[in-house]
Amino acid sequence: MRSIGFIWGVGGILLLLSFAIVRLGGVALELNTYDLSLLQWLLMLGWFAYMVWAEGYKGFHLAFAPRVVARASYLANNPRPVHVLLAPLFCMGYVHATPRRRIMSIALSCMIVCFVLLARMLPQPWRGIVDVGVVAGLVVGVGSIVYYLLQLKQSGASSLPVPTDVPV
Repeated sequence: MRSIGFIWGVGGILLLLSFAIVRLGGVALELNTYDLSLLQWLLMLGWFAYMVWAEGYKGFHLAFAPRVVARASYLANNPRPVHVLLAPLFCMGYVHATPRRRIMSIALSCMIVCFVLLARMLPQPWRGIVDVGVVAGLVVGVGSIVYYLLQLKQSGASSLPVPTDVPV
């Protein structure tokens, strides 16, 4: 049950992020059919760089990814059937988390849903330009999770030195 919770937790999140990359990547690839102006190219490059830094590095690499791997490691060391069943939600901080972590996870998810709904209303090529940046950030996020998985494996420790935000 230890390995199942760990694999299902991290794997479920990686599948979710990969699905978003593929889905949004298709919209971003539609940009090939548009002749972008110089302003649109500059905005896309700026947005790309910003999203790699803000979403990819600051959001995923420094905060979300290490916590996902740390919580998956905690789950592997402290498996409970319901937590293993809900392992992706556990690793994201929705289940068996401190009130602060749960509120932060829910608030972040609500914010993401609002941004997704707003982005869907944009016409092409603007939606594609937005999605280029989002896909770049998500790719950094997936890479960050894999990076922290390798860190955990190489250190031989049972967890990363990151707060798991589980109730005491």
